[in-house]
Parts: sequence; C-alpha cells; structure tokens
Amino acid sequence: MNNSEKIKLGISIGDFNGIGIEIILKTFLDKRMLDFCTPVIFGSTKLLSAYKKSMNINTPFNGVKQIDKTVPGKLNIINLWNDDINVELGKHTEIAGKYAFLSLEAATNSLINNEIDVLVTAPINKDNIQSEEFVFPGHTEYLESKLTGESLMILMAGNLRIGLITGHIPVSEISKTITPELIQQKVSIMHNTLIQDFAISKPKIAILGLNPHCGDNGVIGKEDDDIIRPTIAEIQKEGKLVYGPYAADSFFGSENYKNFDAILAMYHDQGLAPFKTLSFGEGVNFTAGLDKVRTSPDHGTAYELAGKGKANINSFKEAVFSAIQVFKSREEYKSLTKNTLKKRR
Repeated sequence: MNNSEKIKLGISIGDFNGIGIEIILKTFLDKRMLDFCTPVIFGSTKLLSAYKKSMNINTPFNGVKQIDKTVPGKLNIINLWNDDINVELGKHTEIAGKYAFLSLEAATNSLINNEIDVLVTAPINKDNIQSEEFVFPGHTEYLESKLTGESLMILMAGNLRIGLITGHIPVSEISKTITPELIQQKVSIMHNTLIQDFAISKPKIAILGLNPHCGDNGVIGKEDDDIIRPTIAEIQKEGKLVYGPYAADSFFGSENYKNFDAILAMYHDQGLAPFKTLSFGEGVNFTAGLDKVRTSPDHGTAYELAGKGKANINSFKEAVFSAIQVFKSREEYKSLTKNTLKKRR
C-alpha cells in the first residue's frame, strides 16, 4: 500500500446464522466509514443480498470475483461461491461452519499475499467450524499457524489492554502450562506491541497472580512464589517496566489497572471476565505478535439476537478502527526504525 491509497480492510463473515453479517452491513450503512478504508468482504453476493432483503438493511455493495477488481469508496464483496445456502438464523448448523471457514481461509490467504492490509473477523462458532482443515480452539491459534510470529490475544477498549498468558485451554491445564519461558514470551510480545502498535515508548505492564491472593506465601499454591515472582524479577533486569504479581480479585475493583499500559492475566476468564464487565460491547480482540494485523469484536455469534435487528455494531466498528490505527502505527514505527544512524567516520 502506498501513501495515496486507503487501507484495504478484509472481512471474514463468521457464522452466517449469527449476527456477523448483520453487524457488517450495519457498520457500512454509514458511508463515512468508507472514508477510512476500502472494505472487502469474503463471502457471497447471493448470501448478503438475501440478508439485506430479509432484514431491510439497505447497505449498497459492489460484487467482484477478484481482489484486484475492488473499488475504493464502496463496500466490496469477493464472490467465493454461488451456492444456494439454507440460512437458519439463531441455529448451530454444520453448513454455517463450512462457509465460515471458506471465508476465513480466503481472507487469510489474501492477507498473506498482501492483497489486503488488515483483517477483521466476524464471530465464528468454535464447534461447527471444526474440520480436517480447522482443528484449532479459535481464530487466534489458526492465524498463528498461517502467519509469521507468536501470537498474544489482547482484549482492548481505550487505554485498557488485557493480554493472556494462556489462552483457549481447559482450566485443569493452566497451572502446568505456565512456565518462566511462557511468561517471558508473552511479556516480550506485549512489550513489543505496545511500542510498535500503540506508540508507547516505555510501556508499564502489570502481571496478575495465578492463585487467590497470589498464593498467600504458599498457603494457597506455590506457583506465584516459585514461578511468577522470580520470572518478573528476571524480566525487570532487562529494563522492562513489569510489575506484579497482583491479586486478581482486587486489581480491577481498586482501579489499579488504570496505572498500567497493559495487563497480562494468567488465564482466559481471569482477564476476560473483568474486561467484559468494564467494556462489553465496546471492546476489541487484537491478535498481537504476528506479522499481520487482525482484530475482531469482543462478542460471539449471539444466536439469541440473530435476525431480530437488535445486534449492537459498536464492537465491530471499533474493531475496524483499531485495525486501521494499529496498521498505521506499525507502518510508522517501521519507517522510523528502518534506517538506523550510522557512525560518523
């Protein structure tokens, strides 16, 4: 992409029985959104036309067969299939998972080939998308397998950014998965992304403890004292502003989180429960650590809302804006660090 072009923003449709297509169409019903990017939906003109008609969403779009035929200033749809699909809004179906993957796969390939600049993914059903080609707990792990780098899931809303040391794994596996190496890896990714993607020169990062009250000196578990504290001390020797562990039960209620640029939680619900309490419907899921930018809304398929016209577009809209901003920040960082100062002879 050169400086005169708008960012080309790819969109995967997710599970079409959920609210994904509704929030996409409603987002770009506001023509001002086209001032910020050239959106490209990977799906089917027949499918989206049916949605527009059934839900009375009059979002205009431009159907094309190839990515190089997309038109700036319009909502473009790459026509991946012409099949007649049985849409059952609000239902978990195998066919919805099949087409969710086809959309995601095509969008990811375009991202890899630099045909789009960023990717925003609408929600999938993590069960019905499973197949021989998709054997992952979610988007994050799939994209890590396709792109370059090591991923870190970050949920963000404004200045609140929460990353996860462990992601989509069973609770029974958490304590045995947390190692000094894993903590160091996730801190490194978070530190780097805060610098290059958010333009924070000296980021402050908080790390939550694993056990209640950070183990109470070993009374309620030894992981905090044996693994987490020593690892934080080692990381601090590198000059990184990393602090903790903090007891997770009081960290957010006391508003201590406002003193940091980012927080690393030990496991999924430890981080996402307070995040969604504080900012549900406004948050964004950002996959940090990879060579390409991907964001998504902070909610799932919301089958219970599908077809009722009540889906809130705020989180998806924020995902679009966040992808654009992260891409711009990363490009600026690359430009600033491309040519290092040479020593004078």
